[in-house]
Amino acid sequence: MRLSASFGAAMASSLAVCRLHMKGRGSLSKCLQKVDTFLHRTIGTNVVAVQEEREGCKSLYGVQAERQEQAERSVLISCHSRTNEKKFLKYLSRHGDINKYFFYESYGMYAVVEFANREGLVSLLEEAAIPSISHESMVPFKSRLLSLRNLGSADASNQQSGQQCQPQTTIPINELIQRLSREESIEQQITSLTHVYQLTEENSRLRFLVCSLLKDIAAAYFPECTINPFGSSVNGFGKLGCDLDMFLDLDGISGRNAKMPKSGLWLEYQMKRANSERAVTQSLLSVIGDCVDQFGPGCVGVQKILNARCPLVRFAHQPSGFQCDLTANNRVAMKSTELLYLYGELDPRVRHLVFTVRCWARAHGITSSIPGAWITNFSLTVMVLFFLQRRSPSIIPTLDHLRDLAGPGDKSVIEGNDCTFVSDFGKIQLPSNAETLEKLLCEFFEFYATFAFNKMSISIRKGKEQNKPEVAPLHIQNPFETSLNVSKNVNVTQLDRFVALCQESSWLLQQSDTNTPRGGNAGKAPTPWGLATLLMPSQVAGIKGRKKRRREPASERIKSLLESLKNTNQHKKS
Repeated sequence: MRLSASFGAAMASSLAVCRLHMKGRGSLSKCLQKVDTFLHRTIGTNVVAVQEEREGCKSLYGVQAERQEQAERSVLISCHSRTNEKKFLKYLSRHGDINKYFFYESYGMYAVVEFANREGLVSLLEEAAIPSISHESMVPFKSRLLSLRNLGSADASNQQSGQQCQPQTTIPINELIQRLSREESIEQQITSLTHVYQLTEENSRLRFLVCSLLKDIAAAYFPECTINPFGSSVNGFGKLGCDLDMFLDLDGISGRNAKMPKSGLWLEYQMKRANSERAVTQSLLSVIGDCVDQFGPGCVGVQKILNARCPLVRFAHQPSGFQCDLTANNRVAMKSTELLYLYGELDPRVRHLVFTVRCWARAHGITSSIPGAWITNFSLTVMVLFFLQRRSPSIIPTLDHLRDLAGPGDKSVIEGNDCTFVSDFGKIQLPSNAETLEKLLCEFFEFYATFAFNKMSISIRKGKEQNKPEVAPLHIQNPFETSLNVSKNVNVTQLDRFVALCQESSWLLQQSDTNTPRGGNAGKAPTPWGLATLLMPSQVAGIKGRKKRRREPASERIKSLLESLKNTNQHKKS
């Protein structure tokens, strides 16, 4: 075992391109197979089949429990790039059966190995040695990040050929535009974009393993604690390369919520008084942050940001390439994650539309990874959900309706906020709506190109426009903390750009010249069309106030693009 010293000079980032391939027993889970199969169906052609698949989906907590169990039986191993795969497996199999393993590259070669049972993992760890280095004082902290050396290299002639290597980050936008331009329909373009951007099975396993490795550190203080991923890593809307948000959960510690007995035993605590629960959270994260900084293998650039609205510890986990944020006492965020997961599972069009709108927004600078006045991905997601609630008939239910369907076990009140909604998919009955993804995308842009942002607020709890409770360019009600505006940071300029781009995209999707597949000539890249056209750079800028602006024709860029397409067609006919 070692601290990841060989990677000290290169700090991992979410933009680092990593290659990944997988080997192991069996295929992906049955649930993922069902989803993958459904993505290739025509939306609305088989409502009964959709209902059956939806009712068979696991809850978020069920998925998390399964992933956590896999992670607890797994190790992360640094190995040579030419490690002989057969020798590697033979060596590890001496300790127990292996369920799954895969290799990936992130400033070096790594392998994630899941044993069939805990005994195999314990046997492997017992054999691992702590290195002795003469010029360094080593801290004998034992973790499941291992380094494998001198096992033997594979000859180039013996290497298996044709292995599928997938990127751990999204492909460049120009490459995505070319790929989408080869599709035969806008429907296929949208599903292809989702397939390229969404988290893979392997990436999801790696995220849960990193959480499990961090839990090993926190467990020194809280033996029964858990660290769970939340947000984009598990809500179904995360794209490859997104940050890893983690939540230190102490609620599951046995005896914490038990009543004090009149007689018998209870734990003895040296109580340290704190002014508030926030102060307790800050103290917890301060201690855990120090441990991660001093003893966490591969954890670098640790920052304790304790005075933020939600205190956190931020660091880079070099072996995985993830940028990580660790929080505690963030239960509302966990409920938001669960809610988004539920909406994404209700209808596959939800995730497709969210991925497409997010990609479109990032391509035009509507969203940004840098904090500022931009619209956030969460705000965009809520806007998509609200639009789908406003369809006739609605595609997804309102949060109030989900609350009305909830049973006693679903009741949840966090810091005075009603976070209750149904968790049983079988209780949710949806009306039949067979609108295509192409129609929904076009209607989304039309909907927000004409939305009364100056007067109305967006609320997925009610599923209808409400009068603005405060003066802000964009008001999107927090689903659970209803007094908060999740888009309070957005200024007039950024909202105007969003509206103008919606107008432009809506107009563009209605034009036959850019809405028809255009195959390229032999050896040449295909001409962008449909969704691919929407991702190209725009000339929307210098927009004045919305009150003075009416629906305008497309920008000069679109005009020139259409003229070019017409000239090309005339040339082909001649």
